[in-house]
Amino acid sequence: MFHRMLDRLEEWIILSFMAVATLVTFISVLLRYTMGTGFTWSTELTIYLFIWMAKFGAAYGVRTGIHVGVDYVVNKLEGAKRRFLVIAGICLGIVFTGVISFLGARWVIFIHGTGQISPDLEWPMWIIYLAIPFGSGLMCYRFIQSLIKFLKYGETTAAGPVSDLRKGALDLDNTKELAK
Repeated sequence: MFHRMLDRLEEWIILSFMAVATLVTFISVLLRYTMGTGFTWSTELTIYLFIWMAKFGAAYGVRTGIHVGVDYVVNKLEGAKRRFLVIAGICLGIVFTGVISFLGARWVIFIHGTGQISPDLEWPMWIIYLAIPFGSGLMCYRFIQSLIKFLKYGETTAAGPVSDLRKGALDLDNTKELAK
């Protein structure tokens, strides 16, 4: 139940931020070209929304397996060697995103202490920087989920056209057959 709610919240945040950024940009451009005026803060808001969207989108990418990966060697291996490389890769993802989340939280605390505000929106900058620990923390959590799934079932998360490739489709010997 918790995972389903977290999944929906993650998707809702990404969709909402993308929609608001698109709408604000569209209205600002429309006003600029029709009335010669626009929102002075629209560019800043759009940038902040896209930052938040990207951080949560990266976590979504880990959950759904849509991140670009170079896994040709891993897919060629079998047994213990493959298992070791997959576990090592996921663990590196956990460590990296965990460190970024921790350092991001320290950065937010530091920025909060400085009292900085954004130039146009005049929002506290620490709120904007919360995207770093929140997004990286969620990404770390998604890597942990992937590790548990792999350890339990031996499955990695894969999505998109690459997961549909039949085994050996990238072998040079098979390229002539695929072209037919």
